[in-house]
Amino acid sequence: MNSRLHGIIAKEFLQLRRDSLAVTLALFVPVAMLFIFGWAINTDVKHVPTAVLDHSGSPESRALQEALVNSQYFALRRHVSTLRDLTRVIDDGTVKVGVVIPPDYARRLERRDAQVQVIVDASDPMVATSAVNAATSLGAALSLQVLARTTEGLSLRDGAMPVDVRVRAWYNPDLVSAIFIVPGLIGALLMQTTITSMAVSVVREREKGTLEALVVSPIRRWELLLGKIIPNLLVAYGQMTMALLVARFIFDVPIRGNLVLLYALSAVFMWGTLGIGIFVSTAARTVPQAMQLAFLTFLPSIYLSGLLFPIEGMPAGAQYLSMLIPLTYYLRIVRGIVLKGIGLEYLWMQLLPLIVFGAVIFTLAILKFRKQLD
Repeated sequence: MNSRLHGIIAKEFLQLRRDSLAVTLALFVPVAMLFIFGWAINTDVKHVPTAVLDHSGSPESRALQEALVNSQYFALRRHVSTLRDLTRVIDDGTVKVGVVIPPDYARRLERRDAQVQVIVDASDPMVATSAVNAATSLGAALSLQVLARTTEGLSLRDGAMPVDVRVRAWYNPDLVSAIFIVPGLIGALLMQTTITSMAVSVVREREKGTLEALVVSPIRRWELLLGKIIPNLLVAYGQMTMALLVARFIFDVPIRGNLVLLYALSAVFMWGTLGIGIFVSTAARTVPQAMQLAFLTFLPSIYLSGLLFPIEGMPAGAQYLSMLIPLTYYLRIVRGIVLKGIGLEYLWMQLLPLIVFGAVIFTLAILKFRKQLD
């Protein structure tokens, strides 16, 4: 009995040795998950990109800006001169918070009735909540400083605070998480469908031995590849349409932008993800291996792209890594169109990385696929 058991164990180890890719994935994926979860999950978002519209230009307004920076919750990225410029940098995603300091800020601060407006991009409720809480706390702290300098101590007229920080939440004023998550899931669905389906369809042909038969048939290789791509694209667009319908009529997600533009830019995103799927199909020998490799490419995109957790709350290394992930840019596109209603003039900075990534990865994947067929 022991000899039979030892024989089975030896056989399994021999198979594992022959399938080194599966063993590597089995060992690497859990470690990768630990790193990614450790990086991504952080609800205390600091250093939120912020723009300031300072109409006052006084020492008091500069002190307010220093207080913003010293709180560590705001990172001043832009100084703008008009409200239109402030709106633009919030719309295109350059900043998440806009601070408007009125012209009479210094004078009213002496009278202890100063007002400051804080505009928050609430399309990401986690970032918005952190910014709103930090702005409110900062207003209270500044008010206490003003009161400490007065002889009247804590006696306030009508219970008003000397510095009134008024927060306005744009795009998602009720901070509903579904409004943030559901549009982002469109990108996750498109990525999962195009990578996994493309890889599995090619590997399944190879497993059954029909791929070689297709190669020696009169069909051209570009026709073979295009025949694989088009059905996957149609399925992905079908999923996207269903997701938009569910988002609108089940979760009450407002769709403010141009859907034709969204579908067109989605094709650019899927250009790159289809290239990843072709790459996976050339590396995997079996369908389970293709599924594992697809999951391995899918995992960091889900957690480091800003789909579930804000990039602003991640360590610097993870933020740089997120810049290499196509889903990061596509999420900004889909949320910009659906939630903000913005157009291509705001989104071209997100589109360019997708075009570059798609051109590079798709070209390399096609070359590797052709070499493997040869």
